Amino acid sequence: MKRKVSEAEQQALARSIHDAYMEIFPTDTIESRLDVLEPGSYVAVTCSPSKGVEETLAMSERIAARGFRVVPHLAARMVRDEAHLREIMARLDDMPIVSLFVPGGDATTPAGKYTKALDLLRDIAEFDHRFEDIGVAGHPEGHPVVSTDVMIEELLRKQAYSNYVVTQMCFDATIIGRWIREVRDAGVMLPVWLGLPSVSNRSTLLTTSLRIGVGNSLRYLKNHGKIAARLLRTKVYQPDDLLFELAPYIADPDLNIRGHHIYCFNQVEKAEQWRRQFLAGLQ
Repeated sequence: MKRKVSEAEQQALARSIHDAYMEIFPTDTIESRLDVLEPGSYVAVTCSPSKGVEETLAMSERIAARGFRVVPHLAARMVRDEAHLREIMARLDDMPIVSLFVPGGDATTPAGKYTKALDLLRDIAEFDHRFEDIGVAGHPEGHPVVSTDVMIEELLRKQAYSNYVVTQMCFDATIIGRWIREVRDAGVMLPVWLGLPSVSNRSTLLTTSLRIGVGNSLRYLKNHGKIAARLLRTKVYQPDDLLFELAPYIADPDLNIRGHHIYCFNQVEKAEQWRRQFLAGLQ
Protein backbone atom coordinates (compact mmCIF):
# COMPACT_ATOMS: atom_id res chain seq x y z
CA MET A 1 0.00 0.00 0.00
CA LYS A 2 1.42 3.36 -0.98
CA ARG A 3 2.08 5.94 1.74
CA LYS A 4 0.28 9.26 1.67
CA VAL A 5 2.32 12.13 0.34
CA SER A 6 2.14 15.85 0.91
CA GLU A 7 1.49 18.30 -1.90
CA ALA A 8 5.18 19.23 -1.93
CA GLU A 9 6.18 15.57 -2.15
CA GLN A 10 3.66 14.98 -4.91
CA GLN A 11 5.09 17.86 -6.93
CA ALA A 12 8.63 16.59 -6.35
CA LEU A 13 7.64 13.11 -7.51
CA ALA A 14 6.00 14.50 -10.62
CA ARG A 15 9.11 16.51 -11.47
CA SER A 16 11.47 13.59 -10.89
CA ILE A 17 9.46 11.20 -13.05
CA HIS A 18 8.85 13.78 -15.76
CA ASP A 19 12.61 14.38 -15.98
CA ALA A 20 13.48 10.67 -15.84
CA TYR A 21 15.44 9.06 -18.65
CA MET A 22 15.87 5.50 -19.89
CA GLU A 23 18.94 3.29 -19.90
CA ILE A 24 19.19 0.83 -22.78
CA PHE A 25 21.80 -1.73 -23.81
CA PRO A 26 22.74 -2.42 -27.44
CA THR A 27 20.72 -5.14 -29.21
CA ASP A 28 19.56 -5.64 -32.78
CA THR A 29 16.00 -4.48 -32.05
CA ILE A 30 16.27 -1.83 -29.37
CA GLU A 31 16.51 1.20 -31.66
CA SER A 32 13.05 0.69 -33.16
CA ARG A 33 11.57 0.55 -29.66
CA LEU A 34 12.63 4.12 -28.95
CA ASP A 35 9.82 5.44 -31.16
CA VAL A 36 7.50 5.53 -28.12
CA LEU A 37 9.65 8.16 -26.38
CA GLU A 38 9.00 11.86 -26.73
CA PRO A 39 11.23 13.66 -29.25
CA GLY A 40 14.41 14.88 -27.64
CA SER A 41 14.24 12.44 -24.73
CA TYR A 42 17.43 11.55 -22.89
CA VAL A 43 18.61 7.97 -23.51
CA ALA A 44 21.62 6.34 -21.84
CA VAL A 45 23.48 3.62 -23.77
CA THR A 46 25.42 1.10 -21.71
CA CYS A 47 28.90 -0.27 -22.37
CA SER A 48 29.16 -3.98 -21.60
CA PRO A 49 32.08 -6.43 -21.77
CA SER A 50 30.19 -8.54 -24.32
CA LYS A 51 29.39 -5.66 -26.71
CA GLY A 52 32.36 -3.37 -26.14
CA VAL A 53 32.88 0.37 -26.58
CA GLU A 54 32.49 0.25 -30.35
CA GLU A 55 28.89 -0.92 -30.20
CA THR A 56 28.04 1.76 -27.63
CA LEU A 57 29.53 4.48 -29.82
CA ALA A 58 27.87 3.21 -32.99
CA MET A 59 24.43 3.05 -31.40
CA SER A 60 24.88 6.41 -29.70
CA GLU A 61 25.73 7.97 -33.05
CA ARG A 62 22.65 6.51 -34.75
CA ILE A 63 20.10 7.45 -32.12
CA ALA A 64 21.64 10.90 -31.59
CA ALA A 65 21.07 11.48 -35.31
CA ARG A 66 17.37 10.80 -34.65
CA GLY A 67 17.21 13.70 -32.22
CA PHE A 68 17.55 11.88 -28.91
CA ARG A 69 19.81 13.39 -26.28
CA VAL A 70 22.19 10.50 -25.80
CA VAL A 71 24.33 9.72 -22.77
CA PRO A 72 26.94 7.12 -23.79
CA HIS A 73 28.48 5.00 -21.04
CA LEU A 74 32.25 4.86 -21.26
CA ALA A 75 33.33 2.04 -18.96
CA ALA A 76 36.89 2.52 -17.77
CA ARG A 77 37.77 -1.17 -17.88
CA MET A 78 36.82 -1.31 -21.58
CA VAL A 79 39.31 1.40 -22.62
CA ARG A 80 42.78 0.10 -23.49
CA ASP A 81 45.04 3.12 -23.13
CA GLU A 82 45.47 6.83 -23.89
CA ALA A 83 45.55 6.22 -27.64
CA HIS A 84 42.28 4.30 -27.48
CA LEU A 85 40.76 7.07 -25.35
CA ARG A 86 41.91 9.66 -27.87
CA GLU A 87 40.11 7.75 -30.65
CA ILE A 88 36.96 7.53 -28.57
CA MET A 89 36.98 11.21 -27.66
CA ALA A 90 37.52 12.23 -31.28
CA ARG A 91 34.56 10.13 -32.34
CA LEU A 92 32.35 11.50 -29.59
CA ASP A 93 33.35 15.02 -30.58
CA ASP A 94 31.72 14.44 -33.97
CA MET A 95 28.37 13.54 -32.36
CA PRO A 96 25.71 15.93 -31.01
CA ILE A 97 26.32 14.67 -27.47
CA VAL A 98 26.74 16.83 -24.38
CA SER A 99 26.71 14.27 -21.56
CA LEU A 100 28.91 11.26 -20.79
CA PHE A 101 28.63 8.66 -18.02
CA VAL A 102 31.85 7.09 -16.76
CA PRO A 103 31.51 3.93 -14.63
CA GLY A 104 34.29 1.52 -13.75
CA GLY A 105 32.62 -1.22 -15.77
CA ASP A 106 31.76 -4.88 -15.30
CA ALA A 107 34.65 -6.46 -17.20
CA THR A 108 36.41 -9.02 -14.99
CA THR A 109 39.70 -8.36 -16.76
CA PRO A 110 40.46 -4.77 -17.85
CA ALA A 111 41.12 -4.22 -21.55
CA GLY A 112 44.24 -2.26 -20.67
CA LYS A 113 45.60 0.27 -18.18
CA TYR A 114 42.34 1.56 -16.73
CA THR A 115 41.00 -0.38 -13.79
CA LYS A 116 38.67 2.22 -12.28
CA ALA A 117 36.63 5.23 -13.33
CA LEU A 118 38.75 7.81 -11.51
CA ASP A 119 41.82 7.04 -13.64
CA LEU A 120 39.83 7.45 -16.84
CA LEU A 121 38.18 10.66 -15.61
CA ARG A 122 41.57 12.20 -14.96
CA ASP A 123 42.71 11.48 -18.50
CA ILE A 124 39.42 12.71 -19.99
CA ALA A 125 40.00 16.00 -18.15
CA GLU A 126 43.17 16.47 -20.20
CA PHE A 127 41.12 16.74 -23.40
CA ASP A 128 39.61 19.98 -24.65
CA HIS A 129 36.17 18.35 -24.77
CA ARG A 130 32.78 20.03 -25.00
CA PHE A 131 30.82 17.79 -22.61
CA GLU A 132 28.61 19.88 -20.38
CA ASP A 133 27.87 16.98 -18.05
CA ILE A 134 29.94 14.02 -16.91
CA GLY A 135 28.36 11.51 -14.58
CA VAL A 136 29.75 8.90 -12.20
CA ALA A 137 28.26 5.94 -10.34
CA GLY A 138 27.06 5.75 -6.75
CA HIS A 139 26.35 2.57 -4.78
CA PRO A 140 23.79 2.99 -1.97
CA GLU A 141 24.14 -0.65 -0.96
CA GLY A 142 27.88 -0.74 -1.28
CA HIS A 143 30.07 -2.44 -3.85
CA PRO A 144 30.60 -6.23 -4.05
CA VAL A 145 34.38 -5.94 -3.73
CA VAL A 146 35.12 -2.40 -2.46
CA SER A 147 34.41 -1.12 1.05
CA THR A 148 31.91 1.69 1.63
CA ASP A 149 34.59 4.02 3.04
CA VAL A 150 36.76 3.54 -0.04
CA MET A 151 33.79 4.09 -2.37
CA ILE A 152 32.91 7.39 -0.67
CA GLU A 153 36.54 8.51 -0.80
CA GLU A 154 36.63 7.66 -4.51
CA LEU A 155 33.40 9.60 -5.05
CA LEU A 156 34.93 12.61 -3.34
CA ARG A 157 37.87 12.47 -5.74
CA LYS A 158 35.61 11.97 -8.78
CA GLN A 159 33.72 15.10 -7.81
CA ALA A 160 36.56 17.18 -9.25
CA TYR A 161 35.99 15.66 -12.69
CA SER A 162 32.19 15.23 -12.81
CA ASN A 163 28.96 17.06 -12.08
CA TYR A 164 26.35 14.40 -11.35
CA VAL A 165 26.05 10.93 -9.85
CA VAL A 166 23.72 8.08 -10.83
CA THR A 167 22.92 5.50 -8.18
CA GLN A 168 22.89 1.77 -8.68
CA MET A 169 19.45 0.20 -8.71
CA CYS A 170 18.08 -0.26 -5.20
CA PHE A 171 14.69 -1.38 -3.85
CA ASP A 172 14.92 0.18 -0.39
CA ALA A 173 14.12 3.89 0.06
CA THR A 174 15.63 3.99 3.56
CA ILE A 175 18.97 2.69 2.30
CA ILE A 176 18.96 5.22 -0.55
CA GLY A 177 18.13 8.15 1.73
CA ARG A 178 20.71 7.13 4.30
CA TRP A 179 23.41 6.79 1.63
CA ILE A 180 22.71 10.24 0.17
CA ARG A 181 22.92 11.84 3.60
CA GLU A 182 26.13 9.94 4.29
CA VAL A 183 27.85 11.15 1.12
CA ARG A 184 26.57 14.70 1.70
CA ASP A 185 28.08 14.65 5.20
CA ALA A 186 31.34 13.43 3.65
CA GLY A 187 31.41 16.41 1.29
CA VAL A 188 29.98 14.95 -1.94
CA MET A 189 27.69 17.66 -3.31
CA LEU A 190 27.04 16.25 -6.80
CA PRO A 191 23.38 16.28 -7.91
CA VAL A 192 21.91 12.76 -7.67
CA TRP A 193 19.91 10.83 -10.24
CA LEU A 194 18.28 7.85 -8.55
CA GLY A 195 18.59 4.52 -10.33
CA LEU A 196 15.01 3.25 -10.53
CA PRO A 197 14.02 -0.33 -11.38
CA SER A 198 11.28 0.01 -13.96
CA VAL A 199 8.09 -1.96 -14.44
CA SER A 200 9.40 -5.36 -15.39
CA ASN A 201 8.75 -9.07 -15.48
CA ARG A 202 9.75 -10.51 -12.12
CA SER A 203 12.21 -12.99 -13.61
CA THR A 204 13.98 -10.29 -15.63
CA LEU A 205 14.27 -8.02 -12.61
CA LEU A 206 15.60 -10.68 -10.26
CA THR A 207 18.07 -12.04 -12.81
CA THR A 208 19.45 -8.57 -13.49
CA SER A 209 19.55 -7.68 -9.79
CA LEU A 210 21.59 -10.74 -8.94
CA ARG A 211 23.92 -10.22 -11.90
CA ILE A 212 24.83 -6.64 -10.99
CA GLY A 213 25.21 -7.40 -7.29
CA VAL A 214 22.32 -5.38 -5.86
CA GLY A 215 22.55 -5.77 -2.09
CA ASN A 216 25.15 -8.51 -2.50
CA SER A 217 22.62 -10.60 -4.35
CA LEU A 218 21.06 -13.45 -2.39
CA ARG A 219 22.16 -12.10 1.00
CA TYR A 220 20.17 -8.95 0.33
CA LEU A 221 16.99 -10.81 -0.57
CA LYS A 222 17.43 -13.13 2.40
CA ASN A 223 17.83 -10.26 4.87
CA HIS A 224 15.07 -8.08 3.42
CA GLY A 225 12.01 -10.29 3.55
CA LYS A 226 9.43 -7.57 2.92
CA ILE A 227 11.20 -6.32 -0.19
CA ALA A 228 11.78 -9.85 -1.46
CA ALA A 229 8.09 -10.58 -0.95
CA ARG A 230 7.19 -7.44 -2.88
CA LEU A 231 9.29 -8.61 -5.82
CA LEU A 232 7.96 -12.16 -5.71
CA ARG A 233 4.26 -11.70 -5.07
CA THR A 234 3.36 -10.75 -8.67
CA LYS A 235 4.65 -11.62 -12.11
CA VAL A 236 5.19 -7.94 -12.91
CA TYR A 237 7.01 -5.51 -10.63
CA GLN A 238 6.07 -1.83 -10.55
CA PRO A 239 8.12 0.77 -8.65
CA ASP A 240 5.13 2.83 -7.45
CA ASP A 241 5.47 1.87 -3.77
CA LEU A 242 9.20 2.54 -3.87
CA LEU A 243 8.62 5.99 -5.36
CA PHE A 244 6.09 6.98 -2.70
CA GLU A 245 8.57 5.86 -0.05
CA LEU A 246 11.26 7.94 -1.75
CA ALA A 247 9.03 11.03 -1.94
CA PRO A 248 10.28 12.70 1.30
CA TYR A 249 13.88 12.39 0.13
CA ILE A 250 13.11 13.63 -3.38
CA ALA A 251 11.28 16.64 -1.90
CA ASP A 252 14.18 17.52 0.43
CA PRO A 253 16.18 20.30 -1.31
CA ASP A 254 19.24 19.59 0.83
CA LEU A 255 19.61 16.17 -0.81
CA ASN A 256 19.61 17.65 -4.34
CA ILE A 257 17.88 14.74 -6.13
CA ARG A 258 17.34 15.76 -9.76
CA GLY A 259 15.42 12.84 -11.22
CA HIS A 260 15.57 9.18 -12.11
CA HIS A 261 17.75 6.97 -14.27
CA ILE A 262 15.30 4.23 -15.27
CA TYR A 263 16.67 0.72 -15.63
CA CYS A 264 14.13 -0.46 -18.20
CA PHE A 265 15.97 -3.66 -19.26
CA ASN A 266 15.22 -2.66 -22.87
CA GLN A 267 11.47 -2.92 -22.22
CA VAL A 268 11.11 0.69 -23.34
CA GLU A 269 7.44 0.47 -24.28
CA LYS A 270 6.42 -0.91 -20.89
CA ALA A 271 8.59 1.59 -19.04
CA GLU A 272 7.27 4.59 -20.95
CA GLN A 273 3.66 3.48 -20.63
CA TRP A 274 4.12 3.07 -16.88
CA ARG A 275 5.84 6.47 -16.59
CA ARG A 276 2.95 8.24 -18.29
CA GLN A 277 0.37 6.40 -16.22
CA PHE A 278 2.21 7.23 -13.00
CA LEU A 279 2.32 10.93 -13.90
CA ALA A 280 -1.36 10.90 -14.80
CA GLY A 281 -2.16 9.25 -11.46
CA LEU A 282 -0.32 11.97 -9.57
CA GLN A 283 -2.46 14.62 -11.25
